Amino acid sequence: MKIAFSTLGCPAWSWERILKEASELGYDGIEIRGIEQEMALHKCTPFLPDNIERSKRQLIEYGLEIICLDTSCVFHDPAKLEASIEEGKAAVDLAVKLGVPYIRVFGDAIPDKNAREETIAQVAQGWQAVCRHAEGTGVSVLIETHGDFSDSRTLLAVIEQVGSSALGVLWDINNPYKYGDGEPLGVTYERLGRYIKHAHIKDTQGAEMHSQITLVGEGDVPIRDCVRLLAEKGYEGWLSFEWEKRWVPSIEEPEVAFPHFIRYIKE
Repeated sequence: MKIAFSTLGCPAWSWERILKEASELGYDGIEIRGIEQEMALHKCTPFLPDNIERSKRQLIEYGLEIICLDTSCVFHDPAKLEASIEEGKAAVDLAVKLGVPYIRVFGDAIPDKNAREETIAQVAQGWQAVCRHAEGTGVSVLIETHGDFSDSRTLLAVIEQVGSSALGVLWDINNPYKYGDGEPLGVTYERLGRYIKHAHIKDTQGAEMHSQITLVGEGDVPIRDCVRLLAEKGYEGWLSFEWEKRWVPSIEEPEVAFPHFIRYIKE
């Protein structure tokens, strides 16, 4: 397994600092969720057409990989469906140019529980459209265990409606474990394991709606058990630290959280 961090955790850092810190701390790669004040991937300065080749050379110089491009695509909202599909396709194209294997999308929410099946079908429609665009490119479109699609049974219902070689799951280990009444790690893996290509690691304390983000090892998410389970199942993908500093500015600075994570996870 290789170790990365998401740029969600360092919203004030420049591209150059991201690379320098990741390399010096011993990370193998980075996951892109915005750079500085820009969240639109194609508008991030390192990924502008004139800068892509230089950025790729910098990654090689620092011994790093970009593992995933994290989009804001959500497929549950009919008003945003077409825009999300187009955003997803553009992210696939950018991933091809950068040599990145994954992009991340969301199912997100089921606003009306009485229209659950309709929402699942719409999420499948949006995801499949992006997956078809990715087929044959070497890029996989990963749907994250997030929001109402943290529940593995619900996510599996979407997967069953999407026939594509380009689909995969990003297992955010916190979300199914904390969603609703909580889902044991083994149950999540039993249902989704054959689709899991990437994993987000974070720790929180407390129940889902009131959980507080903590440094890894200080919350109640069974991170060690998760890593052990992945190892036992032969997972050879990435463990990516998702520190939500951009959304929760009050949590520890990346200068504290990033070195703490890599020390903890390498144990």
